[in-house]
Amino acid sequence: MKLVAPKPFFFEGGKRAVLLLHGFTGTTADVRMIGRYLQKEGYTSYAPLYKGHGVPPEELVQTGPADWWADVEAGYQFLKDKGYDEIAVCGLSLGGVFSLKIGYTLPVKGIVSMCAPVRAKTEDAIYHGMLEYAEAYKKREQKSESEVQEEMDAFKQLPMDTLFKLKELMDDVRSQLDFIYSPLFVVQARNDGMIDTNSANIIHDEAESVNKQLKWYEHSGHVITLGDEKEQLHQDVLDFLESCDWNQ
Repeated sequence: MKLVAPKPFFFEGGKRAVLLLHGFTGTTADVRMIGRYLQKEGYTSYAPLYKGHGVPPEELVQTGPADWWADVEAGYQFLKDKGYDEIAVCGLSLGGVFSLKIGYTLPVKGIVSMCAPVRAKTEDAIYHGMLEYAEAYKKREQKSESEVQEEMDAFKQLPMDTLFKLKELMDDVRSQLDFIYSPLFVVQARNDGMIDTNSANIIHDEAESVNKQLKWYEHSGHVITLGDEKEQLHQDVLDFLESCDWNQ
């Protein structure tokens, strides 16, 4: 069964705009609920879908951080072209890393990084996460166990340069955290098994933002936007955005 690829979304709500960024192997579905919540509160949001995401994993490993960063920049420009001059950015996991990168690359009103890794837990963890994603995708396609196994054996033989480039991206962003001056809200799930959670402390401590805060969510896992504390997260993100210095 061929799966329908998810799409970017654009929710118009007001003159203040938020660029919403999903994670590695994730899709725009991961940030859709927070987008709808912000829309009700008068914020416009746009979420791009990175190249190679929401499609077969064989296509994902043919792309890399440079492709996804281009999609992020295009998303920012999409909002500018729509007439939104004031933009904040909010990202999950890899999207959080890109949110930080935007923070020292493009003008933003505020930055929300959610469960963002700026140091790899281990390269093995990233690799196993990729394999789990690939296997789950093939099972959703309703392939037989033998088909899944055969395709996974072939998948493991593919070059995984993407994973090494991911680590390079994390290292690069970490090295430039002291160029971040915009208001910053660092969100971290306490039960995050995917990343080194000390990343949250590093981001908070090394950014030069005057207005910065770190909050730990005690009952959440890595995909915090879909977890048990998502309603609290929505309110906290809104409160942070409201504290930023918007002109409108």
